[in-house]
Amino acid sequence: MASAGTGSSQPSPRWTVFLCLFAVLCSLFTPGVTVKENDFKKCHQSGFCKRNRAYADNAAALGSSWQAPYKIPSELASFQNGQFQATILKTTDDEGNIVRLPLIVSFLKSGTARVTVDEQRRLEKDIEIRHNSAARKERYNEAEKWSIVGGLDVDINAKVSHESKTGIKIQYGPNLAFEADINYEPYSIEFKRDGATHIKLNDRGLMNMEHWRPKIEKPAPEKKEGEEGEEKKEGEESAEKKEETPEVTSLEDESTWWEETFGGNTDSKPRGPESVALDITFPGYEHVYGIPEHAGPLSLKETRGGEGNYAEPYRLYNSDVFEYVLDSPMTLYGAIPFMQAQRKDSTVGVFWLNAAETWIDVTKVKESKNPLALGIGAKTNTHTHWISEAGLMDVFVFLGPTPRDITKSYAELTGTTAMPQEFSIGYHQCRWNYVSDDDVKEVDRKMDRYKIPYDVIWLDIEYTDDKKYFTWDGDMFKDPISMGKHLDEHGRKLVTIIDPHIKNAGGYHVADELKSKGLAVKNKDGNDFDGWCWPGSSHWIDAFSPAAIKWWSSLFDYDKFKGTMENTFIWNDMNEPSVFNGPEVTMPKDNLHFGNWEHRDVHNLNGMTFHNATFEATLSRKKGELRRPFVLTRSFFAGSQRLGAMWTGDNQASWEHLGAAIPMILAQGISGFPFSGADVGGFFGNPELELQSRWYQAGAFYPFFRGHAHIDARRREPFLLAEPYRSIITSALRLRYSLLPAWYTAFYHANLDGSPIIRPLYWTHPSEEGGFGIDDQFFVGSTGLLVKPVVEKDRTTADIYIPDDEVYYDYFSYKKLSTTKGKNLTVEAPVESIPLLMRGGHIFPRRDTPRRSSQLMKFDDYTLVVAVGKNGKAEGELYVDDGDSFDYEKGQYIHRKFKLEGSTLSSTEAEGRDVKSLREGEWLKQMRDVAVDRIIVVGAPSPWANKKEVIIESEGKKLSVPLDYHKAEGGRAAFAIVGRVGARIGADWTAAIA
Repeated sequence: MASAGTGSSQPSPRWTVFLCLFAVLCSLFTPGVTVKENDFKKCHQSGFCKRNRAYADNAAALGSSWQAPYKIPSELASFQNGQFQATILKTTDDEGNIVRLPLIVSFLKSGTARVTVDEQRRLEKDIEIRHNSAARKERYNEAEKWSIVGGLDVDINAKVSHESKTGIKIQYGPNLAFEADINYEPYSIEFKRDGATHIKLNDRGLMNMEHWRPKIEKPAPEKKEGEEGEEKKEGEESAEKKEETPEVTSLEDESTWWEETFGGNTDSKPRGPESVALDITFPGYEHVYGIPEHAGPLSLKETRGGEGNYAEPYRLYNSDVFEYVLDSPMTLYGAIPFMQAQRKDSTVGVFWLNAAETWIDVTKVKESKNPLALGIGAKTNTHTHWISEAGLMDVFVFLGPTPRDITKSYAELTGTTAMPQEFSIGYHQCRWNYVSDDDVKEVDRKMDRYKIPYDVIWLDIEYTDDKKYFTWDGDMFKDPISMGKHLDEHGRKLVTIIDPHIKNAGGYHVADELKSKGLAVKNKDGNDFDGWCWPGSSHWIDAFSPAAIKWWSSLFDYDKFKGTMENTFIWNDMNEPSVFNGPEVTMPKDNLHFGNWEHRDVHNLNGMTFHNATFEATLSRKKGELRRPFVLTRSFFAGSQRLGAMWTGDNQASWEHLGAAIPMILAQGISGFPFSGADVGGFFGNPELELQSRWYQAGAFYPFFRGHAHIDARRREPFLLAEPYRSIITSALRLRYSLLPAWYTAFYHANLDGSPIIRPLYWTHPSEEGGFGIDDQFFVGSTGLLVKPVVEKDRTTADIYIPDDEVYYDYFSYKKLSTTKGKNLTVEAPVESIPLLMRGGHIFPRRDTPRRSSQLMKFDDYTLVVAVGKNGKAEGELYVDDGDSFDYEKGQYIHRKFKLEGSTLSSTEAEGRDVKSLREGEWLKQMRDVAVDRIIVVGAPSPWANKKEVIIESEGKKLSVPLDYHKAEGGRAAFAIVGRVGARIGADWTAAIA
C-alpha cells in the first residue's frame, strides 16, 4: 500500500477497521485470479528499454536529418575466407570522440549469415568495474556455448561481387543466390535473395551500443538556506547528471545508468550502461511470428499503440508470472529470440542470440509507390526494434525461401527436438498434489476400472520431506518403491518434481554438499545467494558450472535418490529462476554465476542450464545404463528443445485460456521447441464439465498432453466425471493412443530437421495468404490430419479454413466434404465430437487395439489409413524404434514409406537402407512378430467396387486377403477395408487389388 502524502490526515482506528473489512468484501467479488502486473516492469520502468525507445523516437522525430553515429572506415574492412571483418566507429560526442566496435559477418555453409558486434575496450578488459565487483569485464560471449551445437562452418565460396569506399557486396548461399550489401556510412546491411531485398539491419539508424564510460563522481552542490529536505525541482537532476558526465548529450537519460531500483530492490550495475539495440526491417512482409513465450496470437501484433495493438514491446525475461493474462506482450517463463517473417511464397528470419533481458518493438507500415493507387498494390513493411540489456550484438539471418528452410537452418544451429521416451507422448495425469503413495495407487486403479488409458502419474512438491528435494515425506509416502512397482505392472511411469532452489537447512545432505563444494549461485559480494522459495530460505545450484552439473548428476543415482526406480522421471519447475522475495520474482541481476558472469548476462539461459543438468543426470542412473531422459521444464531458451518438453505454465480453467493455448503451442513449434503443451483443464480454478471435455479434445492434439490442477482445485481425474463427459474424455484419450504411431513419426521428423509437430497453415501452405493469420487450427505432422479444436462455450459447429484444392474427408464418418480453397467449411461439432479432417493424398499409421498404456501397445499390429487424393494417389510413412534407448543411432529402427498408386499399395524402406544386412538387436527381433493388420482406404476408387480380394506379396510369398468395399452414399465417401494383411511391418510388401 502506498504511503499517505505529506500533510494528509490519518484515518481513525475505527475507519481503518471499516476500510479493511470493506477491502476484504470487495476481494470476494473480484476475479479469482489476476496477474500481479505491478510485480513486473513495463518498458518505461526498465532503464535500458526506456532509453532505447527514446533513442528511436528521437531518430523518427528528426526524420531525414537524423545521422546515425556508426560508420566503417573502408581501410578498416576486409573480406577473406567467407568472413567480412571491420571496425565500426561510434562517434560519441560533438568533439568527434569515438568508440571502436569490432564487427564480423560470417557467411555459413548452410546459407545463414551471422553478424556479430563487440566492444573493443570491454573485449580487451580495459574498463573499470565499480563497487569492487568481481563481475567479468567483457560483454557476455558464451551464449553460443549453450545454444549453438553446429552449423557454424564458414562458406569459403562466398565472394565479393562489388567493393568501393562506400561499401561491399558479398554473394553467398546456394548457387550464390544470396547477397549481403554492407553500407559503410552510416553502417547498415541489406540481405537479398535473387536480387530482391528481404531483411535490412540498421536501415532506420536505431543501432545503439552503449559503450563503457567511467562514472564521474561529483559532490552534490551545496544547498542554499531553506532548501534542506526539499525535493529537487523539475529538471534539476538531469542538469546535475549532465555536469557529471560532460560527454553525454542532453538527449541521454543517465538516471538508470549506474543503479536502478524496482519493487524495493536496487541493482548495483557495476559495469554501468551496456545495452545493445538494433532495428531489423522485413520489407514487403506483413506477418511476423515467433519470439515465444507470450500469451497472444501467432502473428505478432504491433507494439506502439493504436487500435487493436499493444502499447508495450514484446518482452523476453524469463519470469514466474503467477496467473498470467492473455493477449499480452508481457514476458512469461521462457524466451526464444527467433523471429520469422512471411509473405506469399517467401519466408525469412532472424535469431538474436542474446540471453539478457530483451524487448522487441514491432510496427507495420503500408507504402505504395503510386499515391493514387488507394492501397492497390501497397506493400507492408514490418519494422522491428530489438533491445537487450547487455552482451554482444549477435544476429543470425535466414533467407529461406520456405518455412521448412528456415526451420531447418535454425535447427542446424541450435539442435533439434530430442527423440522422446515413447511413453511421454501418451497422457500424463498430474495435480498439486497426490497426497500419498496409496492415493497414487488408487488413482491408477480407478483409471483402469473405467478403462481410461494413461502413461504417467506425477508428484508435485508435497511428496518431499518439508520441501527438501531428493527426499520423501515419510508419513505419506511410506513405501515409494512399492508405488513404483505397482505402476510398472501396467507399463506406467512416475514423474517427481525437482526444483533448483535447495532448502537452506542444517543436516540436509543436498544443502550441505551444495555449500561445502561452493556450487551455489553467489550474490554480488561473492557469498552464497540466499532467497525465498517454496522451502523458505534457499540457495540455488549454479548449473553453469561443470562441477555443479557433475555433482547434480550424482544425486539422481538410484542408490542416492532412494525410492526411485527405472520408471521414475523428472520435472523441473521454478527454474526461471523463481525467487519469491527477489526483484520481479527472480534473482538480482548483479548476482554472480560460474566464471563471474553477472546474472543479467545469462538470465534467459538460466532455466536451460538447470534443465541441461537434469538431462545429463538422468542419462545414466546406474552403471551400464544409458537411456533417453524425460525432463519437463517450465523455463527455456533457444536450444532447450534438445533436452525435453515444456508447458505453458500456470494457466486458468477458462474458455479464454483454452483458446490461447493453441497459438502459444504453435509458436513453440515454429520456434524450434515443438514438444510443448498446456495444462489440460487449466491449472487454476475448477472447469465446468463442457470446458474440461473440450480441453481434453484439444489436449489430445498437443504434443505434450498433461492434465494438471492447483492444490486448491477440486479433484478432476477423468473417472470422477459424470456421464456423458467421462465417456467423451475417454474417447479423446483413446483417439490420442490410437494415433501414437503417427505422433511418434512426427517426433522423428522434429528430431531429424526441427520441423513442427503441429503445424500452422502458413508453415504448410506458404502460398496461401488467407491462412497466414490463422492460429486456431493446424495439421499434425505430415499426416494430413487437420484439427480445429472447439474452444468456445456452447459451440456446436466449427468453421475450418481450407487452404488448398485437395479433397478432405471427415475422420470419423468418412464423409467427403464440400470444400473450396480459401473458404471456410462449417462442420457439426457437438460436445462429443472433435472437428478432425483427413486431407486427401496421405497415409498414416494407427494402432487400434485399446490398451491401458503405450507400453502395453509396444508390439501391437498396425492399421494403415489411406485418404485417397484427387489424383488417386496417397503416400505416408511410419517411424518406430524401441522408444527408450539410443539404439536408433545404430540403425535399430523401422522406417517405412507407404505409397498408393493406381490399384497398388506398397511399403518400402524409407531411406533405402539394406536392412537385411543390419544385425538385429532384441527390439528388432521382437518386431518381427508385428504386422499390418488392416488397411482402410477412404475415397476408394469406384473400379474397386466389384473386387473381392487383394494380393499381398512380401518376402517371396504371395497370399490373398479379403477386400470389403463400401460404396459412397449419403455424402460419405466410398471406402474399402483390406485385411487381415499379415505382412511384417518392417518388411517390403505390395498389396494389389486383384
